[in-house]
Parts: sequence; structure tokens; C-alpha cells
Amino acid sequence: MSRETIGKSNRLSGRKGLGETPIPWLAPLVIILLTLFIYPMFDILRLSFTNARIGETEYNYTFNSFLNLFQDSGFYAMLKVTAFFVFFSVVFQMVLGFIIALSVDKGESMNLRGTVFVRTVALISMVIPGVIIGIIWRMMYDESPTGILNYFLTLIGVGHVRFLTDPFIAVVSATVANVWRGTAQSMILLYSGLKTVPGETLEAARVDGASAAGRLFKIIIPSVMPVMLINLILNTIYTFNTFDMVMTLTGGGPGRSTEVLALSAYTQIFQLLDLGRGSSVAVLLLLINSIMAAVYFYIMKKSEV
Repeated sequence: MSRETIGKSNRLSGRKGLGETPIPWLAPLVIILLTLFIYPMFDILRLSFTNARIGETEYNYTFNSFLNLFQDSGFYAMLKVTAFFVFFSVVFQMVLGFIIALSVDKGESMNLRGTVFVRTVALISMVIPGVIIGIIWRMMYDESPTGILNYFLTLIGVGHVRFLTDPFIAVVSATVANVWRGTAQSMILLYSGLKTVPGETLEAARVDGASAAGRLFKIIIPSVMPVMLINLILNTIYTFNTFDMVMTLTGGGPGRSTEVLALSAYTQIFQLLDLGRGSSVAVLLLLINSIMAAVYFYIMKKSEV
């Protein structure tokens, strides 16, 4: 083989084919991210420093959207409602999800029938859109004589409950509906975590005389703690961003007693047409989500070490 042929062969072998470079495969994803996520995020950030309104072409750059937001007493009431909604939703989703996951795992270890049925029923809430969940619970909370919950409460002598017209009870009602909606996700994550607990360790503890409570608090919970922390962060992010279920359940009412941050951003932009105020609320929500996401990635990184 001549030197010219060898040189040409080396040049050809040095070139990368289409399948050997990731750029053509990553380009569509990058375009989608820039179009649907990155650009809207930066545009919302830009609009939060304006007094722009939908339907009006002229606007000015100003800090008034944030100043008015933090000077509004209703904003701090909304933060309290959001904190109540998020805290109790996440706590009860975690507790109920863990109880169901523990029950299913125990049932499977004892070869009990019905564990698949229980797991399937628990997953129903995950496949139902939030808008539909809000409508379903609104029908259950109906305060007329045909309302399901009030009907049964009247039968047992509790009496009529103003589920959606009493300001405090309405917040509790929305929280209960959201707990039902999000418990399935907690159950799935915690169930997968329980499957990683070494059976030999549990059996050895049982042989050594450890009680069921001792095995739970000294072996099972410490073993699934990383999964619990991840579940805690994810549920907090999802709950902070919940607005569809609250919108169809209460609409933020009565008054603004159930208006959470995500619903406020939607209301300001799409109902009141105030892009500046709505964008400032959205930026605040983005900041909260970014902090929670940073904590999530930190926990994930620590768990890999």
C-alpha cells in the first residue's frame, strides 16, 4: 500500500460519522428546551419588572410589581394559606403513603391476597387529571342535601358542614383533596424504598428479639430515609405548583381564602390580565422551586457517595 493511500485512509478514519457525534441527536432537544422552557422562563422574569397588561402594547420597566406585591396585605395572607396547604398536604401524603406501602409490602411477604388490588386502587388518583379531581371533590363537598359527605354526616348526627363556604374549612377541604391526590406518589416511592431493605437484617433482628416497632424505627425507617427525603422534596415542589385542582374545587374562594401562589399567578395573568403582577408571583414561585430543586439534587448527590 502506498504512502498516499495510507494517508488518505488515516484522514478518513479520523472523521466522525453522524452516529459518532452527539450534536445532531441533542440539537432537537436543545431547540425544544429553548423554545418551551428557557425562553418563557426568561420572558416571565423580564415581564415581572414591567407594568405590562394583556391586550396593551405599551408598558414601562419598573419595580412596582414587586413593591405592590410585598406591600399588599393579601399577599401575606396568601403565603399563610400556601404554607398551610403545602405543609399539611406533604406531611399527610408522606404518612399515609408510608402506611400503605408498609401494608402492601407486609402483605406481599405474607402472601396475602388483595395486595395487588390495594396497590392498584391507590394508584387511581395518579391517573386522574387535577381538574377532574377538583370537580369530583366539589361534588362530594356539595353543601346541598344531595352532597355525599354532608348526607352521611347528617345521618350520624354531626350536622351540616360548610366545606366550601367557610374560609378555614375550605382550606382544610382543599388540603384533604390534595392529600388524596398525592398519596399514591408517596406510596410508590416509599414502596420501592422498602424493597431495598435487606430481609436478612430484618430476620436477624426478629430472631434477636426486636419488636415490630423496634424493627420499624431502627432498621426500616433509617434504610428508607434517603427515599423519604427525596419524596419530601418532590411532593413539596408538586404541591407548591398545584393550581388546577384548587381552581376547579374552590376557585380560590370564598374570597381569597384558598388562593395559593400558583393559582394567584394564573388569576393575575389570565383573569385580571395583569402580566406584571402575575409574572412577579410566578418568579417568586420559580425561586421557591429552584431552592427545592437544589436541595433535591444535593440529596441525590449525597446518596450516591
